Formats: sequence, C-alpha cells, structure tokens
Amino acid sequence: MSRFKVSKFRHTEARLPRREAWISDIRAGTSPSCGNLIKSSCRLIAFNTNHPGVLGIAPLEGQGEDKRLVTHLGCHSDLVTDLDFSPFDDFLLATGSADRMVKLWRLPAPGQALPSGPGLVLGPEDLQVEVLQFHPTADGVLLSVAGRALKVWDATQQQPLTELVAHGDLVQGAVWSWDGALVGTMCKDKQLRIFDPRAKPEASQSTRAHENSRDGRLVWTGTQEHLVSTGFNQMRECEVKLWDTRHFSSALTSVTLDTSPGSLMPLLDPDSGLLVLAGKGESRLYCYEVVPQQLALSPVTQCLLESALRGAALVPRRALAVMGCEVLRVLQLSDTAIIPISYHVPRKAVEFHKDLFPDATGCVPASDPHTWWAGSNQQVQKVSLDPACRPRASFTSCLVSPAEFPPDPAQPVETPVGDMDPSEGFFSPPSSLPSPSTPSSLGPSLSSTSGISTSTSQRSLQSMLGPSSKFRHAQGTVLHRDTHITNLKGLNLTTPGESDGFCANQLRVAVPLLSSGGQVAVLELRKPGRLPDTALPTLQNGAAVTDLAWDPFDPHRLAVAGEDARIRLWRVPPEGLEEVLATPEATLTGHTEKIYSLRFHPLAADVLASSSYDFTVRIWDLEARAERLRLRGHQDQIFGLAWSPNGQQLATLCKDGRLRVYEPRSGPEPLQEGPGPEGARGARIVWVCDGHCLLVSGFDSRSERQLLLYSSDALASGPLSVLGLDVAPSTLLPSYDPDTGLVLLTGKGDTRVFLYELLPEAPFFLECNNFTSSDPHKGFVLLPKTECDVREVEFARCLRLRQTSLEPVAFRLPRVRKEFFQDDVFPDTAVSWEPVLSAKAWLGGANGQPRLLSLQPPGMTPVSQAPREAPARRAPSSVLYLEEKSDQQKKEELLNAMVAKLGNREDPLPQDAFEGVDEDEWAKYLAQIIVMGVQVVGRAFARALRQEFAASRAAADARGRAGHQSAAASSLSGLSLQEAQQILNVSKLSPEEIQKNYEHLFKVNDKSVGGSFYLQSKVVRAKERLEEELRIRAQDPEQDQTTQT
Repeated sequence: MSRFKVSKFRHTEARLPRREAWISDIRAGTSPSCGNLIKSSCRLIAFNTNHPGVLGIAPLEGQGEDKRLVTHLGCHSDLVTDLDFSPFDDFLLATGSADRMVKLWRLPAPGQALPSGPGLVLGPEDLQVEVLQFHPTADGVLLSVAGRALKVWDATQQQPLTELVAHGDLVQGAVWSWDGALVGTMCKDKQLRIFDPRAKPEASQSTRAHENSRDGRLVWTGTQEHLVSTGFNQMRECEVKLWDTRHFSSALTSVTLDTSPGSLMPLLDPDSGLLVLAGKGESRLYCYEVVPQQLALSPVTQCLLESALRGAALVPRRALAVMGCEVLRVLQLSDTAIIPISYHVPRKAVEFHKDLFPDATGCVPASDPHTWWAGSNQQVQKVSLDPACRPRASFTSCLVSPAEFPPDPAQPVETPVGDMDPSEGFFSPPSSLPSPSTPSSLGPSLSSTSGISTSTSQRSLQSMLGPSSKFRHAQGTVLHRDTHITNLKGLNLTTPGESDGFCANQLRVAVPLLSSGGQVAVLELRKPGRLPDTALPTLQNGAAVTDLAWDPFDPHRLAVAGEDARIRLWRVPPEGLEEVLATPEATLTGHTEKIYSLRFHPLAADVLASSSYDFTVRIWDLEARAERLRLRGHQDQIFGLAWSPNGQQLATLCKDGRLRVYEPRSGPEPLQEGPGPEGARGARIVWVCDGHCLLVSGFDSRSERQLLLYSSDALASGPLSVLGLDVAPSTLLPSYDPDTGLVLLTGKGDTRVFLYELLPEAPFFLECNNFTSSDPHKGFVLLPKTECDVREVEFARCLRLRQTSLEPVAFRLPRVRKEFFQDDVFPDTAVSWEPVLSAKAWLGGANGQPRLLSLQPPGMTPVSQAPREAPARRAPSSVLYLEEKSDQQKKEELLNAMVAKLGNREDPLPQDAFEGVDEDEWAKYLAQIIVMGVQVVGRAFARALRQEFAASRAAADARGRAGHQSAAASSLSGLSLQEAQQILNVSKLSPEEIQKNYEHLFKVNDKSVGGSFYLQSKVVRAKERLEEELRIRAQDPEQDQTTQT
C-alpha cells in the first residue's frame, strides 16, 4: 500500500437523525461497569435501565411510521454488568451480573412476549461478572471475566474449557481476536496481556499499556497482529494506542484526547477499519481510521451529540443501509433515549459501491466448541453486502432452543410463582402511557411471595410497568426574587466535606464567612432582599469553623464547631443579630483534635453529639455543659453520624470502610458493624424508612458516586441495594423527608439535585424528576415541613446557597384538584420543634415518641373525602377512523372538513326568511346580513379551494411515473431538487448554467484556498442530483413541459 494513498473515508460525515427516529421515553442505567450498557444485533437492541437487573429490549428497525416500543426483561437480582448478542443468532443474548451469574436468553421477535426465564445459566462465579463476549467463529463458546479470573466456557456442556488466572489485579476488559485464536486483556495492574487459551492458561505476551489504572478497554483490528487499547495517562487524559503483537514492547502510535470523567469505549469495525471513540459522560464522538500499514490512527470526523453519552454500541455491518453509503452506525444511549448516528460517505447513492462494502462475515458459525477446542481455526464464510446477491440464510443456535412465543398480550398473563427467582421472568408489555417508570427486580413489591404474579385482579399500571413513585413528576422551582437574600459577600467555601456548608431553621440562616476569626453571619429569613454593602454583624469564634447546627428545640441557639477542638454555643437575640458577638453562651471542651460533625438529638432537649479527628464520638449534656458519653471503635476519620428517628441509636460512617451502629446508653462499643462504601473520598449517612434502613452516600472504587441502602438490623450482610449515580468530586449530601420517604441529594458545586423515593423492599429506589439549576450551588438544605405551602401541594422547601445569594426552592407536585387537601401527600407530621424528653431523662434511659400534627389548612376538605367526578366521555381518536384509509382518502376528508367549517351550501340564507322588517329589528337583521356576506365569501373560497386541489391532483396524475422517479432520486441522494438548485444557485435546469456554477463553486471551496472538503462534497452531490433530474426529464418531455408551465 502506498504511504500517501488517499483514504476513501476522508469525506465521511456523521448524521444525527430527527427525533422521530429516536427510541425515546426510556430510563437508561448509569451504574458503573466495564460494559458498554447497550448492545445490538441485526434485529434487536438491549440496554441497561435505571433499575438493577432489568434490561430494555427494542427492535433495531421501526415498522413504517410506528413508534418502536420498549419492553423490559428482568434478568438478574442485581445490576447487569455486561451483555452480548451472539454474532450468529440475532435473538440469543448473554447477560452477566453483580449477582455472579451468567445467563443466556432466547428473545422473541418484536411484538411477542418476552421469555419467563433464561434458557441457560452458568456459574456462580466468585465475584461479580464484569465482561462477557461470544466467540467470533464457534457457536457455543463464551468468554467471561469475574475479578482476576477469565473463563472460556463451553456453553453446550455448561462447563469451563479453561481458566486464565495470570492477572495481578482486577481485569477491566477482555476481547477475542477476530479469528478467534487469541484473547487480549486489560488489567488494573496496567498490563496488557495476550493469551492463547488453547495452548496454556498463562499469558504468552504482556506489556505496560497505560500509566493510569483507571478503566482501560481493548479491541482487535481486522488482523491478528494489531489491536487498539484505550486508557488514561498520568495527567488523566484519555489515550488511544495502536499495538503490534510482533513488536509488543511499545505502541506503534498513540493519540491523546482531553480529560474525561468516564471510560473511553472503542468501537471498531474490522472490515472498514473505522474506529469510533465514545467517552462515558461526554457529548462528542471521535472517528478514526486505523491504518496499521502506515502506523497511524488517522482522524476522519467528529460528531457533537445533543446529550451526554451513557453507553454506545455498533450496529452489525449486515444491518447497514449500504445503498445509502452508510459505512457505520453507532447507537448512543443517553439518559432518556437511544439515538442512531449514521456515518455516510458522500457518493452516488443509486448503486452498490464494492470498495466501501467488501464481503463481510456471515451469520453461519465455522465450528462448534469441541472442534474449536481441538485446534480448528476455520473461519466464518464471508457474504456479500450487495442487496442484489445477498444470501437470505439465517442461523438459530442450539444453545437455547427456540420456543413458541405467543403474541404480546394487551394485558399481562398469569405467570407461575413456585420457587422462581423474584427477578427472573418479569416482563412488561409495550405501553404508550405517559412517563412510565421502568420495572426493576420487583418481586417483593408486587406480591407477598417471592415470585411475581400478574393475575386478573392485578392488571394495573403497576403490574405492567413496575412500581412508580407518586412524586415522579415533582417539580422544583426557584421562588420569586423578592424572597431571595442577595449581595452576600465573603462566603467561606472551604468548609470540610463533612459539613453542609451552612445551616438554617424556620427563622434564620447561619453562614460561615471567609474572614479570619471563624466569623459566622446570621441572616433573617423573614427579611429578604439586598444586604448592605457594609460589613455584617457576625459571631466571632476565634477559630476556623468546621460545622454548625441550629438547636431544633431552641431556634435562637446555634452550636458551632471549630478547628481548635471546641464547641461554642451562641444565643442569637430574638430580633436578630444586630452587633458583633465575641463571647459565646457556653464553650464545650474535651476533644483533642478538630471537630467535624455536630448532630442534635431528635427528641431530647440539650443533647448534642459530636465527632472529631481524635476518632471518638462524644455526647454532651448542654444543660450541664458537660460530656456524658464517649463512643469508641473507630480506626480512622469519621465521615458522618446520624441519630435514629427514635433517638435510641447512633450510626457512624468511618474512613476505615466500616459502618457502625451504637446504643450510646448501653455501652461505648458498637452494637453492630458492616462494610461501607469502597471509596475513601468521603461519605454521608442518614436513617430512612422509619428507622428500618440506613442510607449511605459515598464513592465506589472507580470514584463514581453511589447510594447504598442497608437494613439497620443486618449491617454485616452488606447493602440491600446499590445505586450508581455519576462521577463528580463532591460528596452527595442527603436530606431526608420522613413524611414522604423522599431523599434529596446534591453536592457542593453541583447543578443538579437528585430526588428518590426510598422503599424498604425491592426495588428500593424510585426515581423522581431531578432539579437542575443554571449555576452550581455551594450548599443545599431542607427547611422544616411547616414552611411548605400546602395549598400549592408543596411537599418540600429548601434553601440554595449560591456565590452571592440565598434563594428558596419549592418542590411541588402537579395535581388537578388542588382545591382539596392532598392527604396522600401530607400525612400527619412530627412536631420536631418540641422536645419529648429532657437530657436528664434520656440519659437515665427514658424513651418517647413525638407528637403528630395535621398539616390540613382550615376550610380544606381532604381529597380522599372529595366527591367523585363523573368520568368525562372521550371521543375515539381520529386515528381509529384513518388508520385503514389511503392517503388520498385522508386528504379528501380533511378538505371536506375545512369546507364544512366555512359553511354548508344547503343551509338557507337569512334573506330567504325576510317578509318584512321593523325598524326596531333592523340591527338584528343587519347582523344577519353581515353573517350572510361572510358565508358567501366562505363558499366562494371553498369552491376555489376545491378547484385548486383538483388541479393539483390532475397535475400530479399527469406527472405519473416521472414524478415518482424524481422523488426516488431525492430520497436516494439525500437532497431534494429545490435544495440542489439552491446550493448551485440555479433557477432553471439548464445544463450550461449548472456546469458553470458547479465549476465556480467547486473551485472557490477548494481546501487550498481556505475551503473544505465538506462544502465541495455538497456541491458535487447537488450537481449529481440536478443531472439526474435532467436525465429523468429527458425520458419524459411531457413532465418537463408540465413543470416549466
């Protein structure tokens, strides 16, 4: 190959489709995994949803104008970590999960019910399954990765053929070479290894791939000698390297991209050599051509995406629109849609271009597991992609025998319960209902047994789509500027991660300032507006502030912790802070290192808990101003602590990776312990679900933020559920509302507030609408329930701290009958501002329950007691009348409807009833005359409209076949006749004018004079379209004459 040969893909362009071509209204999963979260065969698409263990299944191609509907398959009892379609059988899907199982599924054709269980199960593994891939030449051979071990399975015998264990750390990626002889792996120990699994279980070659141990990926080119790896360098920049297995000590070439929050997924088509690089969380796709002969990764094009990318997959080459010169198609998985992105080479689209589409790998396997393991290297037979000679052969794997799938019913059918896995076999038929929540592993939440039963009595939206939160449509709104406090200056934005940054009660806000001396400003919520430019009166603490908290039972007392290991109690005057205070009401000493967290007791007055870097938690009696209890057992920094709702227990979260629960009055040692988050960057803890569960927000080993839900009675067994959210540096700060079961989560410097309803049973997390702001906030706290506007169905009110202002945010639920009290949203709330016990009583062993208060405003009737409205009769949709009619019939009916609105010519005119008019009634008849004139004009307009429509239809009939040819040419070329004329600036189809303008525009857009290949390609396509139109008209002079007329 010539070193300077021009690439045939140099003009390749990425085309984003219209929204009608998207698969919309989905909820994609964002949990961390080594997989791409989405895969495609020639017929189906499978992708991770936002519920652990559940996949979405959709057809690859739509049927006409019908919307592609998504069904849901409950695969596993935990997160699906990777999935793969068989390269031979379009309906055979393999899934791996954090539940350590590998399952094979026989999926039905679109429109049929999903299977009730897997066809084959492999495992369990010792750790969660990270990677899955079918063998490229042998049917029934499967590769799986779990932890440090890589297994090659004979799925027909459900036994591993070999296990490759020569890895020093967790395996992040594994992939077959395209001839099926070798396996390449990427490991967290930064090593790239090559295995010949049939020769020996040890690596035959290895080299250091990338300098950073973050998620690395690997893909083979079309040859056995070359492969591409992606990873990160020491500066956390994305790297792409091309390797030659014959010279494995160093990469042939390397390309460095910008930094990325997520892993870089390489998608390579071995036939064309085109490589698409997709970064998780990014909004750009990079396309390169891999040219091993030139030792280069040549850039081809870039594509800007409309939304952040969560996963990506290549569509098999056999499913491409080759007559449209589509050389590549990428499926982008975003949060709410699947977007197909096509890569086209601008050429004549009316013929098959063999240089762009060489013979591709067929769908009939070359061998079986026994033959391959015996040493056969027979390759899959190539097939032509030319539609004129493409074979129609298909293959059905014997791994999972095809079953007789019934049509997808309109209602769910009854499924057996037995001893079935609660997550397996759950499916939901397609639905076009607005804003459905995708199902999860829903067994316990739908039935009292371990299975899922969808009997006739349970044919409801929940049984079809899974449970959804009644708060899923919650709307967060920043209140009017009149309620803001503005002109804030000198905020301290460096408070420890264990602190919320500021605190508020129903009257005041306490905000640390950056000035020396640990100053705290106290702002009155009842006095919004612009603060003066002069210095504010503050509380002078004498040491940097690490945390602060208002006393829930005394709105004028503020506790402030400092780096000097002291806790200062301040009393703010009832009228507000009007002068600088330098002497606190009391100072508590006892800690030997700086204090990180302060938490008041939820029921007992004058009881305060504090955690310090001396690894202790101390409980203070504020009335006696003395330490009463000290909790031990922590081996490192305490990230957070939280009182249980009944005030009897205290939970802590430590940097040593342990979660502990104490009964302080029983002893200083923890009552129970359990594993916490894997990451050590920071974490928070809060009691939820009436004290039955503990919610922890932290980081995993990949620095992704996640939520972990524990049973408060069984910490040692680990979390009940884990939910991955996103990658960000700040710790998520949870604010829990016990009345609604909602938790609001955001971090310092974030622009988004996550909202989830928490359940003590599966699916545990129900996602609701997020709140997004235009600029990052520095803090976000929840105000007491009494601050909510119940009449506007406001279930939560928060304060958002910005760089220079403080603004309230109201979370409201859209309801139709707002004149009634929404008692399902507002249960009786606890009176959290009145103590139940004194400090002495609680320390003595007494317990209590808070008093409950109804939030129902006077004069409002509960919606549960409101009279039921008679259901309004709804007319059937017009689609029912038009769906079986031709386009011509639809046009005529629409025209008749327009004419009918303009006036019926059979109606008598007003003058027909005139017999004599009194002067007193002249005004009435004058109005009738005006109406008559309008009707006459309307009839004339309708008649003209009919005539014009008839003339247009006659002209269309006259054009006949030639018009269809012109429309077909426009469809194939991607340019309409009008667009082509506009590009070349020609008004009449004159060959001389077309040639003249083409030569001029092609010359001025040459790259040597500052033009671009893209514009030149547009000029060429426009000229080809006009020449095609001239050819069509030359074949039919009558059409040409009609058009010119």
